[in-house]
Amino acid sequence: MITVLIVEDEPLIAEAHRTYLARIPGFSVTAVAHTARDAMRAATEAATTDAPIDLVLLDIGLPDANGIALASALSGVQPIPDIIAITSERDLEMVRAAVGHGALAYLLKPFTFAAFRDRLQRYQRYRQALPAGIEAASQAEVDRALAELRTGSEKAATPKGVAPGTNDEIARAVRDFTDNPDGATADEVAKTVGVSRVTAWRYLERLAEEGTVDRHTDYGKAGRPKARYRWRDRR
Repeated sequence: MITVLIVEDEPLIAEAHRTYLARIPGFSVTAVAHTARDAMRAATEAATTDAPIDLVLLDIGLPDANGIALASALSGVQPIPDIIAITSERDLEMVRAAVGHGALAYLLKPFTFAAFRDRLQRYQRYRQALPAGIEAASQAEVDRALAELRTGSEKAATPKGVAPGTNDEIARAVRDFTDNPDGATADEVAKTVGVSRVTAWRYLERLAEEGTVDRHTDYGKAGRPKARYRWRDRR
């Protein structure tokens, strides 16, 4: 059984993580912490028992400390827990910092249960693939374990019919759109990315459903109402 510490300052989101974990065999929530201080206390106390924390689901934005600093501090706990960063922060420097301080994976909010399950099950296979004991028998043994975390994860987490590259281009087009403060239409995004209006609309609707963009109807002064899509402000 993999023991988990949930670190999330929003109680409702923390409970959602707990509910998700309950649906995945092989995981057990040891504690839930809403601050960095409580997280360190929980991890340190668990380390003195026969059930130390194996995995920390870590929110980067905590009220009393930066999640990156907490990830660094957790490296001082023995045995060192693994970390999966769960956050709405999309800044690439933050992503690199999280990985540099021990995060094995990075899951962006909002996410579906399928994406959450994919990351957790890959982590589970990673642990199962690790050699027993404290020394690896070969380089291939280590490579196989690390491959479980990365190989094919994008395909597994991406719905059928959705091309990750196109999805990202369309998301960036909305994020960088400045012509109208109310957001971009499917026509405008299609012209920017170089795809058909129908394709742009299909991806925009998916981005709206997952919470990456906000969708609203622009009735204007004349003609048919248009749907506009605006990058969601997460500050």
